[in-house]
Amino acid sequence: MATMQDVARHAGVSLSTVSYALSGARPIGTETRARVMAAIEELGFERNAAARSLAARRSHVLALVLPTVAGGLSGTLGEFAQGASQTAREAGYHLVIWPFDREEHAEVRDLVRQGQADGVLVMEVSLHDERIDALLASKVPFTMIGRTAELDGRSWVDIDFERTLTDAVDHLADLGHTTIAFVNHSQRSLDTGYGPTVRARDAFHAAAVARGLHATDVTSDESPLAGRLATGAILDERPDTTAFVTMNETATFGVTQALRDRGLRVPDDVSVLAVVTSPEVGAMYNPPLTTMRAPGRELGRRSVEELLAALEGTTVREAPRLVTCVLSPGASTGSAPRR
Repeated sequence: MATMQDVARHAGVSLSTVSYALSGARPIGTETRARVMAAIEELGFERNAAARSLAARRSHVLALVLPTVAGGLSGTLGEFAQGASQTAREAGYHLVIWPFDREEHAEVRDLVRQGQADGVLVMEVSLHDERIDALLASKVPFTMIGRTAELDGRSWVDIDFERTLTDAVDHLADLGHTTIAFVNHSQRSLDTGYGPTVRARDAFHAAAVARGLHATDVTSDESPLAGRLATGAILDERPDTTAFVTMNETATFGVTQALRDRGLRVPDDVSVLAVVTSPEVGAMYNPPLTTMRAPGRELGRRSVEELLAALEGTTVREAPRLVTCVLSPGASTGSAPRR
């Protein structure tokens, strides 16, 4: 089935021009409109009846819904927002960030019912997320950035945590490390079934077992102090640990500080590999961290394309919904020390 992206390429115009030609939200040239309509005819592009009936009363606003964060957006979330906003803008939409507490799922639903937004991008998804249940019940168009346990009929994109953590563990195992540790997000996020926390923990242990490694994991609140305490607890329990994998940007500052406090050098004595982050964030550390780069912009782009497809009654033909983090070498991982 042809998509709006196919029509844009075939007509030699932008995605936003196709959107304007279909919705009439803004005037476009007669010749340009003719090219778009010809491409629609040639490709057999169709929008379903529900999408056509909504077109005339759209706000052309997409709501990016995420839980209220006291410390503001992280670098990774910022990259996601940039990718999403650029893709939305190219299609003639505005992206608005709407912070909500997880319990306020009715307010998320009402964003669309009241005409404030045409569709919703939902971040920080839990395995069993009441916000998603509310959106499904009200038939509000949405795309999850993350995955619930049940996926039937749901629009989503996500990081491939299984592949990402496997690649991270393989990198350390190939360097000769045999005893490794994982510093995850908070215990609360684990208890509430936050998808990344659960999936990353499980993937870390599965990868360690596959390589025959000794593995420990610990949760940490989002603060340097919590990271220091978590690292200290690991080293007290397993002083032979020679590598840390972290998935908590703020706590990682505490991880590296705790290692220095114990006279351990990175990477000579202990390696540190940060996953689901960016080299730009990694460069803030001393030494600069080796990272598994978070595909923030790519996730942002794909999530908006998925949501626009739902709004237009089409499907996105582009491939996998899972995006893998890619190893970006820094100066914080090295060969395991001889002991």
